[in-house]
Parts: sequence; C-alpha cells; structure tokens
Amino acid sequence: MPRNGNGNGSEETPLLKADGVTVLYGERIGCRDVSFALWPGEVVGIVGESGSGKTTLLNCLSGRLEPAGGEIWYGASQTGPVNIYRIPEPVRRLLMRTDWGIVYQNSLEGLRMRVSAGGNVGERLMGAGMRHYGKIRQEALKWLMRVEIEPDRINDLPLTFSGGMLQRLQIARTLVTKPRLVFMDEPTSGLDVSVQARLLDLLRRLVQELNLSVVVVTHDLAVVRLISHRLMVMRQGEVVEEGLTDRVLDDPQNPYTQLLVSSVIQS
Repeated sequence: MPRNGNGNGSEETPLLKADGVTVLYGERIGCRDVSFALWPGEVVGIVGESGSGKTTLLNCLSGRLEPAGGEIWYGASQTGPVNIYRIPEPVRRLLMRTDWGIVYQNSLEGLRMRVSAGGNVGERLMGAGMRHYGKIRQEALKWLMRVEIEPDRINDLPLTFSGGMLQRLQIARTLVTKPRLVFMDEPTSGLDVSVQARLLDLLRRLVQELNLSVVVVTHDLAVVRLISHRLMVMRQGEVVEEGLTDRVLDDPQNPYTQLLVSSVIQS
C-alpha cells in the first residue's frame, strides 16, 4: 500500500485524515463517526448501496459539506496538517482550484457546457494563476490528447460530446493543474460497459503516472477492484468493513459486505 509519494517506504503525515466525521439531516444520520487516513499515492474506494452515506462522506471530505461532528485534516506540505473547515474560505477555494480536484458523476456539475473543450480545461489553469493564452491553449491541447480526445475537438462545445467523452474532458479539466488529491463520485455511472472499461483503463493509467491520491465513491465493485488499494464499505452511515481491496472483496467478513459482493443487494 502506498504510504508516500516517492515510493521509498518512509512514513509521513497522511494527505487526508478524517476523525469521527458525523453528519445529521435532522434526525436522520448521513454518516456517523467515520475515521480513516488517506496516504500520498493511495486510492481509497468507498462502496455501499444508495443511502449508505458514501456520497455524504465524500461531500464532507471535499469541503462541500461541513460535518456536525468530527474533523477533517489536509496534510498541506508547507504549513503542516490543516483542518479544512477552519481555514479561510478564499484559501479553501484556492485549494479546490489547485491541490484538489473533483470528477463528478454528472458532467453538468464539472463542466461548462457552453464553453469549448479547450476553454473548460483552460479555465482551471487560469484559476490556478496561468495567464499566457498561448501556453494555456497548448497545455489544454496536450491534456485533451492525453485523455484520448481528438485535438481537432478543442473548439467544440461539450454539448456535442458523448457521455464517455464528457467524463474524459472532466478528467482533463481536473488533472491539468496536477492536483495532489482527487475526489471521484461514480465516475463511470451511466456509461456503456465498453466505454466504462476504456475510461477505467485511462483512470488507472493516470493515477499511476501522476501518483495521485484519490477517494472514489461508487456502487460498482469492479471499479474499486481495478483502481483502489484500500476499500471502505458503508451501511446506514457507518463503515462496517474496511481493508485491502482484494481482501475485502475476496474474503468479506461482514454479512452486509458478503451480500454486496454476491450482488444480492442492488444499488
């Protein structure tokens, strides 16, 4: 399991750490007392049926939903770990434009549909401080090609793209600033099986090449088996089982996990 970004085996501060995270929706529990650490270069998958709390937890980890209880720490390299809900809002927004990235299930949340493909990628570069138009366009073109979008589509609107292309464009927009931490929410949902396979192959390759730290939420166990090092299984807002992905999927201990793996529970 990766424990740092340089592969030398030394211990260091986790890149992201959740400690007792709890979210309440009135009397209903979104998630309760969730704790875990994400290490540099590690991919953690979170699975569970609809309503299990996995998306609520992802929203907390990514700074979009402040928990009612618990803390979330980000291991900023220069300043040391910071509580993401105790830093100034402008600083958190800057982190979202640079160090963090999100790949949404619905591409409408992650892309501007009436801005060109190149413009979508370029906007994130501008948000990170790049101002030279030529360099922005050149970097955008490089990333479109990297995610297998033809370079002559750089001026096309996302409205003209297929579902798989939209997700690849989201990935290019997200990764162009070389973030340290990426959140993925059902990245292959709604895609045809062949398109899913191609997208997963792309994601796995980029995660390895860029040494990304990733939290991926999905109901698809094939996704986490392919790209995650470690797995957390959630039910009714709580983590009921966690461990190395292959161990959890091949030898589940919790009855709920056993049902998930045997596909008795339909998400």
